[in-house]
Order: sequence, then structure tokens, then C-alpha cells
Amino acid sequence: MTKKDPRIDAYIAKSAEFARPILAHLRALVHSTCPDAVETLKWSHPSFEYKGMLCGMASFKAHCAFGFWKHELVVGDDPKAKEAMGSFGCITQLSDLPSKAKFAGYMKKAMALNDAGVKVVRKKTRPKAPVKMHPELKGALAKNKKALATFEGFPPGQQREYLEWVADAKGDDTRARRIAQAVAWLAEGKRRNWKYEKC
Repeated sequence: MTKKDPRIDAYIAKSAEFARPILAHLRALVHSTCPDAVETLKWSHPSFEYKGMLCGMASFKAHCAFGFWKHELVVGDDPKAKEAMGSFGCITQLSDLPSKAKFAGYMKKAMALNDAGVKVVRKKTRPKAPVKMHPELKGALAKNKKALATFEGFPPGQQREYLEWVADAKGDDTRARRIAQAVAWLAEGKRRNWKYEKC
């Protein structure tokens, strides 16, 4: 018998009205084909495991999404999948989903891949090219040892946020304001996007 995770019940209940029947239907389709699927939450979204990650679903303001963990091996190069996250594109109504038989076929393929222990090879992302420090920022940091120490203590990604912010300035006045702001924040030990960090 399928054991349902109450967190998924809560997720569906909190979703937009249009999304609730879609999510409930998808959940039922998963379990009808794979009764051994285990419900869980991954990345705050309902997910289903069967000998590893199998598939997951999500709801957004105006659409839902459903995706197989091994999408390309299950669905292939379906152009609809490029419309949104997931294997079936933007799902706004039940008619956007494949037929029950077609869905079951995809599920059986996904299950067979997990039965065989097939691993997904994720494409490696290329490292970003380094951003050069603007000479005016370099000069301003040289005059403020505290700001310079903070900057040098940051990991590359946090340094990049400041460097790109200064480099993206369109005019000299904007760049000067950003450099002054950057030095002030760095002197206080703040990251570039400190305002948006959780307390």
C-alpha cells in the first residue's frame, strides 16, 4: 500500500487552486504505475523515489511542472520540455499532461533505469572567466586596509559580485558611487548582497 507523506498533502493544499487537481492527478499517476514509490520533499518540492530519485513535481503562480530525474533518458529531446522546468513544459490544466498510458510508459522507463542502476551524467559547467578589478576600485581598496582585508577574505564568488557590480556601471559617476559604496560595505565586513541575506 502506498504511504503518503503529509508534507505533500500540505504542499498541494497550499498551492494555487488551479494547481491542486493537477498535482493530485500527477501524484495518483505516479503511484498507479509505481506503487513502491516513496514520497518525500526535495528542494522543497514533492518528489518520488524508487531505488533512487525517480521524479518530482512543483507548482508556481501560473503553472505546474513535472520532471523525471533522468529526463533525457526517459522523455528524450522533447521540445515541450524547453518551455519550462520539467519534462512536460508548462502545465496549466490536466489536458496539458500526456495520456495515462503514455505517462505510464515514461514511468516504467524511468523505473527500469533505476532498476538497472543507470546514473545520470550531468554536464559540467565551465568555470566563469575571471573578472578584472577596475583600477579605481583597486586604488580605493588600497587606501582602506579593513575593506581590502574583507575583500581578500571573501571566496571568489563573493569577490566576483563586487567586481561585476563595479564593472557593470555605465558611466563614470555611477562607477564612482559604486566604488565608494563597495568600500564602505567591505569596511563593515558586508557582502555585496548583504541586504537580502537572512538574519
